[in-house]
Amino acid sequence: MDSFNSKDLALRTQKKLLSRMASKTLAHLFVDDTSSEILDELYRVSKEFTGNKIESQKVLKNLVKIAVKIAILYRHQQFSREELGMAEDFKKKLRQGAMTVISFHEVAFTFEQSVMADILAESRDLLLKLVSSHLTPKSHGRIKHVFNHFANPDLLTKLYGPDDPYRSHLKKICDGLNKLLEEGTL
Repeated sequence: MDSFNSKDLALRTQKKLLSRMASKTLAHLFVDDTSSEILDELYRVSKEFTGNKIESQKVLKNLVKIAVKIAILYRHQQFSREELGMAEDFKKKLRQGAMTVISFHEVAFTFEQSVMADILAESRDLLLKLVSSHLTPKSHGRIKHVFNHFANPDLLTKLYGPDDPYRSHLKKICDGLNKLLEEGTL
């Protein structure tokens, strides 16, 4: 029996092509201006923290690749009913994370590194479960790389510390997250 399926081939091709083209320009095509500004600030935070432009670019490139692949899977209705439930759980966890980021920023002396790290770890695990049968182990590694990078206790502590440039980056991230929450995008 011939197992050729043009729909599957098109989906695999799109995922492969877009994963190779992950860049700032491509990100702007798939995300709105506010999300793009948040991604830019996350890059700046990463670059400031690591002191390594290439590593920071890799983290954001992995983030864009994963977001694009998930968007393609969703658009092509590749998720089962159960997986769509997991996607909703993931979205709720992201929303909770965004509100926590904002709350810790707006209310002085409330930051708890372990709370942020737990939210990021739970988000990572939900996302890995969601895409377990759809993406390759390499993509799973990208997901882990992104979430583990931003859950780094030292990075989180510096981000919520009193020093610039972290403070100004965090303010811009929170402004963007507030806007996404108000619009109902997140």
